[in-house]
Amino acid sequence: MTDHSPTHGTDGGFVRALGSLDTIAIGFGAMIGFGWVVLTGGWLESAGTFGAALAFVVGGLIMCLVGLTYSELVSAMPHAGGEHHYVMRGMGPRWAFVCSWAITGGYVTIVAFEAVALPRTALYLFPELNQVRLWSVAGSDVYLTWALVGVVAAVVLTLLNIRGIKPASAAQSFIVLFLLVVGALLLVGSFVGGSTANMRPLFTGGFDGFVAVLVVVPFLFVGFDVVPQSAEEINVPFRRIGQLVVLSVAMAALWYILVVVTAGSAMSSSELAAADLATADAMTALWGSEIFGTILIAGGIAGILTSWNAFLIGASRLLYAMGRSGMLPRFFGKLHPTYRTPVNALLFIGSLSVLAPWFGEAMLVWLVDSGAPSIVVAYFLVAVTFLVLRRREPEMDRPFRVGSARSPLGTVVGVAAAVLTLALLSLYLPGMPAALSIEPWILFGLWWLLGVVFLLRLPSGVAAGPDAEERLLARLKRS
Repeated sequence: MTDHSPTHGTDGGFVRALGSLDTIAIGFGAMIGFGWVVLTGGWLESAGTFGAALAFVVGGLIMCLVGLTYSELVSAMPHAGGEHHYVMRGMGPRWAFVCSWAITGGYVTIVAFEAVALPRTALYLFPELNQVRLWSVAGSDVYLTWALVGVVAAVVLTLLNIRGIKPASAAQSFIVLFLLVVGALLLVGSFVGGSTANMRPLFTGGFDGFVAVLVVVPFLFVGFDVVPQSAEEINVPFRRIGQLVVLSVAMAALWYILVVVTAGSAMSSSELAAADLATADAMTALWGSEIFGTILIAGGIAGILTSWNAFLIGASRLLYAMGRSGMLPRFFGKLHPTYRTPVNALLFIGSLSVLAPWFGEAMLVWLVDSGAPSIVVAYFLVAVTFLVLRRREPEMDRPFRVGSARSPLGTVVGVAAAVLTLALLSLYLPGMPAALSIEPWILFGLWWLLGVVFLLRLPSGVAAGPDAEERLLARLKRS
């Protein structure tokens, strides 16, 4: 029988304060960042309205398969750090480090992305924001006032998260509600001022165009896995946690399809591709008023804040789990004595958020591209772990199970998730239609070079299993 009690109770553990709606707000809000505001025009130009929508249908299905593997595992092992614990049990400490380091790298790039995206969006609302030019990075000028918008937001969100999961989740739920109102305005607007003529051509760019949209899916959908990271703070039955993971993925897929179709009905793809903030211009065109474009920009800011907040939660819990298991310095494995939050991990990630705006807008695309391969690596390892534990520990208590114990459905889902994520990973490689440029690979390489330093510190020969973490800590103490 799997122990479902909170782990690490020696220092009081986390506070279980999240209900079902809080959990959905964290998972869905994490996936709805800023990309839907600025990238929609490029998606439509690359693949056409239906081509882009189809890419999100396919990508959403892939993410749902991955989400199902997460759902079963989180219900069986509802511990802070999510995949860190799953892979530790299924494949051992070194693979657990690779998976945890991969997903942490993805989270950190998104947190940094949002710290840059916020002042960029604010500039749309306040054109005079750029004051006191400091320097230029890759052709992008950095202004003091512009950067301070990201810095102040980083400090506020970090402090909010240190104060506790409940204040952070309450803010998340309120902002997600506003985001849903913006989505409803887009949908209604497409009937008020949209035209199917603007959607043509429905498909452009052929397979390469389709792939160009598909490869951004991991970056846009990463976030449902924040729910497993905060599992020790969720106060609902463990079976329901698994259900909420899948529901949040389905909601995100519907959101992106909605944005693509409604924006496509507003203006031609060439007009949207030329727009600085494509979806905002689409909203203005649909309603015939710039006020609605401003409302959508406010929705974009809401998306930035929900994503940023959720990944602060997820990344800090991962760093906490890695610190407690000895994979990273124990500094990261400390909980605040009063608020029971991973304070040092939050301060570290918050510091990275403070630094990001000083590198300017050029960082946006680099961050998106450098984090996506690491995210897919983590998803692949979770799918493999799902299959390993299905075979090695068939009697493990799984409150949420993909298919029945005797049904092959679970194996089919696990194999499909592993194969499809591996195929998705291959699309980033040189020579492929969506190969990454050199700058993202440099950032990717630097992150993994640092990871290798920590990986080589881990002792070999610690086998996988339910007590793998305890055996790893014992070996580290002896060494």
